[in-house]
Amino acid sequence: MTKAASRRVAPPLSISRIGQVSIAVEDLPRAEAFYRDVLGLKHLFTVAERMAFFDCDGLRLVLDLMPPGEDDPGTSIVYFKVDDIAASFALIETHGATTLQMPEKVAAMGDHDLWMAFFEDSEGNPMALMEERRPPSGTH
Repeated sequence: MTKAASRRVAPPLSISRIGQVSIAVEDLPRAEAFYRDVLGLKHLFTVAERMAFFDCDGLRLVLDLMPPGEDDPGTSIVYFKVDDIAASFALIETHGATTLQMPEKVAAMGDHDLWMAFFEDSEGNPMALMEERRPPSGTH
């Protein structure tokens, strides 16, 4: 048995849903108007005048205001929807991905909490995992 064959290999993560895509913008009101009024996307909500969320038939599009003085990153972030963010993130770490931010609750959305974690793909592009965690039955 070769050295490589004797190493324990973690199973691959199985992702089948993209839950959200983020686009960096310089002027949030202008971008909101374009995506809502020109493209006709359904506006869901705006957070702290920094991010605007739209529905694209179940895929969430986020317009994310760049901080003043920051250059356009030139990339969008794909948010992969998972059922268990902690386990999925641990598996990505096991496979050696560069992690950027551990899983954390980012927003209480009424009927669920939104959790996110960030990592880099093999080319250094930022990627994210997201979990819409619903409270156990009978709790609020």
